[in-house]
Amino acid sequence: MFNLQVISNTPMDSVSDADIVAETFLVQIGYIPKGYDPRTAADGLRESVPYRLFMECLMPHPGKVWAVEELAALLGTTKPTIYRHINKLKSMDLLESTDVEFDGAVRKGYRIRYGDLAKAWSFTETNVRMAMDNYKRTVEHLGSLVKGRKG
Repeated sequence: MFNLQVISNTPMDSVSDADIVAETFLVQIGYIPKGYDPRTAADGLRESVPYRLFMECLMPHPGKVWAVEELAALLGTTKPTIYRHINKLKSMDLLESTDVEFDGAVRKGYRIRYGDLAKAWSFTETNVRMAMDNYKRTVEHLGSLVKGRKG
């Protein structure tokens, strides 16, 4: 299921701090909830698992396929926690899954779609357009149904 939060925003292309841009972007799209308070020993958003997963693992190595076990060990958390955050990114169509060898076994791994965030975002934009077109059709249909009721 495709799921993305869309809010009015100002492009951050004049901000030179990657952490500020990432933090704002990840909150805006709904990957990290606004006012997020990690329930761990993390001291703030930038030390949290979802932020570190995105900024320390996925973004510096967008083409690398990561096993969940590898991410859990690297980030000092559990596999269910990694899966929860991976699934959020997958629901936005920003990640793709493929097989990866880890500890001598083939496992499902994840990476940024196409190994490039800009290309992945193009895929996300297409899904947003399709969703908006479907909403438009529903609104038009609802309007005609209500109009038919009055007559």
